[in-house]
Amino acid sequence: MSELTLVIGNKNYSSWSLRPWIYMKNKRIKFTEKRIALYMENTTKLLEPYFSGYKVPVLIDDNLVIWDSLAIFEYLAEKYPDCNGWPNNPNARATARSVSAEMHSSFSALRNELPMNCRKKFSHFTLSSEVLYDIERIKEVWRYCKKTYGQKGPWLFGEFCIADAMFAPVVIRFTGYGVPLEGLEKDYVQTVINNTFLAEWIEAGKQEKEILEIAEVKI
Repeated sequence: MSELTLVIGNKNYSSWSLRPWIYMKNKRIKFTEKRIALYMENTTKLLEPYFSGYKVPVLIDDNLVIWDSLAIFEYLAEKYPDCNGWPNNPNARATARSVSAEMHSSFSALRNELPMNCRKKFSHFTLSSEVLYDIERIKEVWRYCKKTYGQKGPWLFGEFCIADAMFAPVVIRFTGYGVPLEGLEKDYVQTVINNTFLAEWIEAGKQEKEILEIAEVKI
């Protein structure tokens, strides 16, 4: 089988890079990791060969280049069907795709006001009404998935799947900015935080030297 390469950005900041990375790690899909620091003088030049609009993540499979996280997930789900990237149940699978697409396209207030930062932990961060709206919707999504399809395991659909990978950066945001949680959503966040591979990613992010002011929040 061909050798995969996953091109990612800074682990401290790049939420989109985290998504396919943690999925492939949890599913034991072997790949070579290539890290390109973002917003550096040479970033554009280093990303130019991948035809991704100078964005990460990018998955390379021999001569094939796949960009955008959802496209990468769909490719991996087809290439490794035994990994059950999407749930087997058709209704659960459709729902997992819906919530993953919603995560992909929505929650702009959360993204802009609470950028992912593995190094930072705020205890009294003021959340805007727009961010609170996004947070409530995310919690609603988690509760719906867990109650409807996730009774047989700790993940959104029981077993770890693409939907969980899509929400992994949100968990880092929730814990980093002190978002209050209880009940089912608190348990789910703990499941994600306890994941060995997420812990590995966070620790690596903390060790990085780059400081990207565009992604730093100051209070």
